[in-house]
Amino acid sequence: MAKVKVIKTKEMSKLEKKTLPKMVKSLLGILPKTGGRSSSGKISVRHKGGRHKRFYRKVDFKRNKFDIEAKVAAIEYDPNRNTKIALLHYADGEKRYILAAEGLKIGEKVFSGEKVAIKSGNTLPIKNIPVGLQIHNIELIPGKGGQIVRGAGGYATITAKEGGYAHVRLPSGELRKISVNSLATIGQIGSVDHKNIKLGKAGRSRYLGIRPTVRGVAMSPRDHPHGGGEGKSGIGMSSPKSPTGKKTLGKKTRRVKRSNRFILERRKR
Repeated sequence: MAKVKVIKTKEMSKLEKKTLPKMVKSLLGILPKTGGRSSSGKISVRHKGGRHKRFYRKVDFKRNKFDIEAKVAAIEYDPNRNTKIALLHYADGEKRYILAAEGLKIGEKVFSGEKVAIKSGNTLPIKNIPVGLQIHNIELIPGKGGQIVRGAGGYATITAKEGGYAHVRLPSGELRKISVNSLATIGQIGSVDHKNIKLGKAGRSRYLGIRPTVRGVAMSPRDHPHGGGEGKSGIGMSSPKSPTGKKTLGKKTRRVKRSNRFILERRKR
């Protein structure tokens, strides 16, 4: 039999380092591990812990470098989000990360401004974007930076403009009024097939910092409201509760917010 050459781990890492784009240190930040614990050391978010070390990438959601040409230097993986990010090299020498729009390629040029071309990756006010176009990274408050439609494959659609507001259909199905002066980026966010990814093994969940979920009925009564009882006796109550004792069915969880008046049509059930 012919001998099969096995590439050692050290050699493989060298090959990978050559192909991977170099990260820009000025755009990286430290991302500490919390293990789901609050400042008092108590678990505030369950099923978190472990995970691989990672840096935070400082992504530019404001896109406020107006009328300055930016060239896409690289499309990079970001461990902190479900979509890829694009590294921009601006004409004045500055470098920034943005969310990579679907179809955005290395070498392309993108712009931000009042009257830039209607092209995927460009950012401009909603008042200058035609009705029916797909947009993402949308500002709720002008100048604050994009806050909604930032996930993989997401896009919103402008359905109408009335007065100082545009009617925008969000990915959830919600129809919402947004100021026409708010900035938005043209196109759909990339990584459209992210929803089809299967982790394949338990260990991959642990790399992501997701710890196992234990059913409440399998716990003791001191650990969960559903715990205890002889055999598989169910939850032992007429209405299910959360581990903190709050009812979980038939009760609205959204607080009354000032932004409710901007919602024209609630999201799909």
